[in-house]
Amino acid sequence: MTDFHTKIREQIANEALQAALDANAERRVQGRIKALATLPDPQERRQRAHAVRADVIGHLDEYLEKFIVKVTENGITVHRAKDAEEANGIFLQIVGAIRESPLLVAKSKSMVTEEIELNHAIEKAGHRVIETDLGEYIIQLRGEKPAHIITPSVHLRRHEVGELFTEKLGIPYTEDIPTLTNTARKELREVFLNADVGVSGVNFGVAETGTLTLVTNEGNGRMVTTLPPVHIAVMGMERLLRNLDDLALMLSLLPRSATTQKISVYTQLIHSPENNQQKHLILVDNGRSRLRNSHLQEILYCIRCGSCLNACPVFREIGGHGYLGADGSIAPYPGPIGSVVSSGLLGENYVQLAQASSLCGACKDACPVDIDLPKLLTRVRAGESGDQGNALPSPVKFGLKAYTRLATHPALFALSQRLAGLGARLVAPVSKWMKFPAFTGWGYSKDFPRPAAKPFRNRFQKIDRGDAENTERAVSGEKTEKTNTPETSKVNLVGRFTEELLALGGRIVICKETDLPTKVIALLREKNIDRVQTWDQIPGLEEVDITKAGISVQHEADESIKAGITGALAGIAETGTLVIPGGEGQPMTASLLPEIHIGVLRAPDILPSMEAAMSTLEIADLPAVTLVSGPSRTADIEMTLTIGVHGPGELHVFLLV
Repeated sequence: MTDFHTKIREQIANEALQAALDANAERRVQGRIKALATLPDPQERRQRAHAVRADVIGHLDEYLEKFIVKVTENGITVHRAKDAEEANGIFLQIVGAIRESPLLVAKSKSMVTEEIELNHAIEKAGHRVIETDLGEYIIQLRGEKPAHIITPSVHLRRHEVGELFTEKLGIPYTEDIPTLTNTARKELREVFLNADVGVSGVNFGVAETGTLTLVTNEGNGRMVTTLPPVHIAVMGMERLLRNLDDLALMLSLLPRSATTQKISVYTQLIHSPENNQQKHLILVDNGRSRLRNSHLQEILYCIRCGSCLNACPVFREIGGHGYLGADGSIAPYPGPIGSVVSSGLLGENYVQLAQASSLCGACKDACPVDIDLPKLLTRVRAGESGDQGNALPSPVKFGLKAYTRLATHPALFALSQRLAGLGARLVAPVSKWMKFPAFTGWGYSKDFPRPAAKPFRNRFQKIDRGDAENTERAVSGEKTEKTNTPETSKVNLVGRFTEELLALGGRIVICKETDLPTKVIALLREKNIDRVQTWDQIPGLEEVDITKAGISVQHEADESIKAGITGALAGIAETGTLVIPGGEGQPMTASLLPEIHIGVLRAPDILPSMEAAMSTLEIADLPAVTLVSGPSRTADIEMTLTIGVHGPGELHVFLLV
């Protein structure tokens, strides 16, 4: 029995793991469905997103060239790496230029850095690297690999985290999740403030504007890209979009599919370095060019949302650590997506992962960019893993060819189904004592069910074809009637913005501009705050108004300051989001470091949607923009929502009408 089979049985027998995986799947799957239902046209968006990704991958060289030119013009140094070794070497060369002594590296969650094993390279060079995402921090303390693309510690229960923090951090044992989260916040705050280098991934790069986009909830991504004197972003070269309109589309799908949110708490749009900061971008190939020229090209459309993992019945049973390569190593990417991309990028060692699939199609249904994962999984099974050659034994290849002959001839296929069904009905009654674990696993955990007397094909032919006709119209591009799309002109933008912000845990005060100073000062006094960090200028709020009330004002970042006050470029009604610009006189730290973020927004600046914001605001002309949607949050321990992680725990919006 292989290590893979042994591990699968261990995972299935682990009751605590099964409970954790069940809770994750049930919440994520149902939450994704509800979140997508808030869109007027989710299926249409999936098709558009698929077309966008297909165009980018089909013309990747062209878009990469355009992207690199814009990023360089924006003041960010670009490096290209052909493989993991070169990417890690470039990283160490950059940090080696800072100073010779060991450096402190603060790192946010990034799957491509897991793929190239960047942490190992950093530590081997004598530097200290700390994962700052709560889930990643937990598994780093345990010496483990991520168990999920989005929720790295999904396999752990609260008592295991409590025991870990007692052992590693020296706190009294507790299972209280807010206490555990606050402990991590305190430990990691020192890392953010003292880090020599910040490392992040990149969710999307925008070719037209050179934008680096990061989507996070906890605030650690903002910390590592803003505070350290050197920020290094590591990006898979395929993670490109054409323009900001494409980005708006993807931002309507990614959070809903990944974390079941309409939008993540923080979406960063980075164009240029902070003051006195170096920014570098390492573009990683590591097999992507080879994959692009293979039969698995479509896997490069993936936007790493993890929804296929949550939907997959196999992942729900074995978890991320159950996906082992032939050498016993845990695959960097688990689940349906990992079964294709791990073998496609990293070779034959992970080809066997494609067998850990029922080919039920749930992964395709869940994919926000409509990747045909079952098709790709069968191609990996057939040995079409990049240019790695055909890894399947001859009998299996013969069987697949025979099946292809039958499947491509409807009459032969129907006959084979009848014959197979007849044979199965004869075998099924004795399957309870037939054990074939050495071949398929049948008899180990399940019986072969007795097939139905009447084939599905015969029953299907009698079904009313009305729904099928509607499907054909949608695929052909023919427009269908929409009944749930609101007319933007009739939407109460202030009301919608308020409703969405409150749902995300934000607080709102609607007032006239003349009343703003009084209202803000009242809030500060209520919170016993006597020092604030502000922008140089905020509409409706003069510095003198605050200082007259005995509250000191400064514009530089200070860890001891408890409240930061910023303006807002705009608001987005459909998600309750503030669009916060960054640049000269508008320090990003004012909305990041303090425990309380106070934002000032004019009602006329509220826009209906993300699409409207991307198309009407001059975002590309700003050094940076952060979309803020509520206080920072996490659900990395037992899927329990906890407010206030690395970013502010309170968001107060003063809406000027």
